[in-house]
Amino acid sequence: MEKKEKIAFLSRLAMVAGAVSIFVATLLLLNYLNIQRTDPLESEAIAALVERLKEEPNNDDLKMEIRQLDLLARKAYFTSHWQVKTGGFILLFSSIALVILLKVLYDLRKTIELPGPVEKQGMASRIMSQRWIGVIGFIIIGGALLVSLVSRDYLREYDSSAIVRATEPEDEGIEIIEISSAGNVQAETDPLANKDSIDSEEKEAESGESSERVAQEGEKPPGTGEKPKTAVAAFPSLEEIKKHHNSFRGPLSQGISYHKNIPVKWDGASGENILWKTEVPRQGNNSPVIWADRLFIAGADEQIREVYCYNRNTGELQWKHEASGIEGSPATPPRTTSDTGLSAPTLTTDGNRVYAIFGTGDILALDMEGNRIWGKNLGVPDNHYGHSSSLLCWEEKLIVQYDTNSSGRLIALNVTDGNTIYDIPRNVQISWASPVLAEVEGKFQILLTSAPNANGHDLETGEEIWSVECMMGEVGPSVAFWEGLVYPSNEYATMVAIKPAGGTAEISWEQDEYLPEASSPVAVDGLLFLGTSYGVFACYDAKTGEMQWEFEANSGFYGSPMAADGRIYVMDMSGTMYIFEINREMKLIGEPSLGEKSVVTPAFTEGRIYLRGTKYLYCIGG
Repeated sequence: MEKKEKIAFLSRLAMVAGAVSIFVATLLLLNYLNIQRTDPLESEAIAALVERLKEEPNNDDLKMEIRQLDLLARKAYFTSHWQVKTGGFILLFSSIALVILLKVLYDLRKTIELPGPVEKQGMASRIMSQRWIGVIGFIIIGGALLVSLVSRDYLREYDSSAIVRATEPEDEGIEIIEISSAGNVQAETDPLANKDSIDSEEKEAESGESSERVAQEGEKPPGTGEKPKTAVAAFPSLEEIKKHHNSFRGPLSQGISYHKNIPVKWDGASGENILWKTEVPRQGNNSPVIWADRLFIAGADEQIREVYCYNRNTGELQWKHEASGIEGSPATPPRTTSDTGLSAPTLTTDGNRVYAIFGTGDILALDMEGNRIWGKNLGVPDNHYGHSSSLLCWEEKLIVQYDTNSSGRLIALNVTDGNTIYDIPRNVQISWASPVLAEVEGKFQILLTSAPNANGHDLETGEEIWSVECMMGEVGPSVAFWEGLVYPSNEYATMVAIKPAGGTAEISWEQDEYLPEASSPVAVDGLLFLGTSYGVFACYDAKTGEMQWEFEANSGFYGSPMAADGRIYVMDMSGTMYIFEINREMKLIGEPSLGEKSVVTPAFTEGRIYLRGTKYLYCIGG
């Protein structure tokens, strides 16, 4: 290429780079000025609706309107923040390209030419014009780069910024079905309760302790460091775990229950097939977990955070334990949204102990009688909605996914004393998803998802085995797993099927037609099921990603679908349970109603299903 042709070609490239830089810089400046005029997370419309809600505390439609407006504001801000960040990178690269091209052009034009007549006045004017163009361009581009760096990230400030919270009024219009009084005293007429009481007295006699002493230990202020003196049983096998419902979405958190004879018909309002119903002392968006005859949930408000143990046969509250006195726990809990709260993560149990984590970063282990074994604080989570990642345990490890605004971490604590087994840094953004355990090529992996990656980690060491960049946005759903395929998904991103093999991973298929916001998908029998926040429930072929069928519900889904007894159970936010046959053709079996709203996932035992609403805990039987 001749020198003149090179100069002409590079000149055109420089003009394109300059035009792109000026265009992007102008957009960034305009976007910055627009953001500076208003706080995107403080909506006057929402504030007005909240003030109205104070006058109409029982207006459920108004509450839903507030939540929907808040969700739209947060999503709009997230998109704007992504545009600023991406625009800053584009501007930086185009500016660098412009500078390089100008330098190359200058070097090419530096040739020795014969002196000729020069018009001094014209030359001076041209030089002055070039300088002014350069100065103005530098100011625009430099200013845009600066504002892209200094733009306020309201999401990171959300913990400390003011937030308007509407207090849920107490529902005084629902009649409570009295089962028995709460506490450690069992109903005298219930043979199951008497049996539990006799067994408890025999254990106390063997250890030389009175029943009064056990009750006191369950209620005393924790943090004393005292541990139970009784021997702890061996860790349960996978077959033993499958007989229970010990974590979020059941065994290994995969969304599959192995129990049979699950009911398909009930009505919370009339009491049809409701074996018992009891009010939970404090609100929480965590789901029930079950081991043998014990059911565990948690609840919290700004003053108190508690773990509850119920007799799953009677609904009797056997004990409660306050998570207080933990070293490092904040004096004032972090601010959270009503969708999350301070008790969103689901507990886990191995039959020896039960483990709980709260939105303050407090994590603790209790024995099956409610005595504190250990407690610690992982650091107050930098989370603008509130921490919601559920716990998972396997043998001596308690697994915690702790992806916050400030850092990402995969933590394994020793279940017996709370000491750290490993704490692996993760180069990811904040996530609300929960860990999943799965056997890949004969070895257990911890499956995690957050923006921008889905990852597989070695259970024993915590080391990352594989990573696939496929996510974006605020990731809430946990992954699904079926026959060696991992399925991460998120609204405004995508859903992919990943095949990890030999320490690497590749995407088998991808789709973005229907995507979940908070509800985690489940894969079973070659089919993949998911629920969206806008009320569509969809079924895909798990191997190919081909759509099989879709169903439009009355409300959106936050709770996750569960596979049990050849069926899919998924409850929408209004409290309606949709029961489908696991089939490539859509077969709706029933739509029983809980009678109150719910955002959690069902738990199962043989012949029974356990559901938590916004106020009550239910046991349903055939």
